[in-house]
Amino acid sequence: MRLGINLGYWGAGMDSDNLAVAQEADRLGYSVCWAAEAYGSDAPSVLSWVAAQTERIDIGSAIFQIPARAPAMTAMTAATLDSLSGGRFRLGLGVSGPQVSEGWYGVKFDKPLARTREYVDIVRKAMSRERLSYEGEHWTLPLPGGPGKPLKLTVHPQREHIPLYIAAIGPKNLEQTGEIADGALLIFPSAEHLAETAIAPIRAGREKAGKTLEGFDVCPTLPLALGEDVGALADMFRPYTALYVGGMGSRKQNFYNKLAQRMGYEKEAAEIQDKYLSGDKEGAAAAIPQQLIDQTTLLGTVDRIADRMQAYAEAGVTTLTLAPAGFTLEDRIASLRAGTEALERAGLA
Repeated sequence: MRLGINLGYWGAGMDSDNLAVAQEADRLGYSVCWAAEAYGSDAPSVLSWVAAQTERIDIGSAIFQIPARAPAMTAMTAATLDSLSGGRFRLGLGVSGPQVSEGWYGVKFDKPLARTREYVDIVRKAMSRERLSYEGEHWTLPLPGGPGKPLKLTVHPQREHIPLYIAAIGPKNLEQTGEIADGALLIFPSAEHLAETAIAPIRAGREKAGKTLEGFDVCPTLPLALGEDVGALADMFRPYTALYVGGMGSRKQNFYNKLAQRMGYEKEAAEIQDKYLSGDKEGAAAAIPQQLIDQTTLLGTVDRIADRMQAYAEAGVTTLTLAPAGFTLEDRIASLRAGTEALERAGLA
């Protein structure tokens, strides 16, 4: 099992620290450094900045938002980043959520699976330097009846095949991801529930495409915090968990809330959402069971983290992405090093 890091969103006041974290992960031999975007910093700028100041670590988008870019632009950006980084880019895509898609980008959040499939088809065609012609429900290239003509990418990516990941949570999205992508970006993954909540639908998608899980990258992100008091460490992540389970998306379309329900927290997920959406964010955080936080993070001593890593490896994870927590840069660097040590103690390095 490989290790990655996720820098999250740029511009949160820790930018110089984030670069130092990425450089330390590069030195320690981490496999990939992911960066995110929502409606603040954009991921391509961050990734180019990190790539220019690291040597070996891959850079990955977790995610490029599908409503933010035409698929051909995503192909151009992927090819450019792969070339600039010397073949170290991984393309992660996702549809985002209804609030961001419709409120920020003005793109209707409908038929997300069909849109993702078409988007991936176009991106792959463009990156392979085919002349771009496509007829779908959501995109038609060139536009009919106009002066447009099929064009092909004028630059050559460093590699013939840039790995393509999809951020997926729901069963149907996970199945499609297994069918059309090279990897899945997961969030709030529990080792105890991963087989039924993620691996089974991914496997079904692979089988639909005539493939196995061999070579497919199962890549969840987990916050990591080092210390003796697991309860106190879990409390650090209550606002984070409350935001996603309680307030991410709408009441009807909160994928994280539905995931918590599939993990057996139906009653708790409803209470967290009710309180969060009514404005009681502190009450929502307090309503989160410690077990839910513990199952979806890496907390405790190096030995305890090593045991959890072993459980994730046995569940089918191939790249474990860490979001190292800490109040200082030194804390985050210590968490990074603990991740490497835990992987070695688990016999997974």
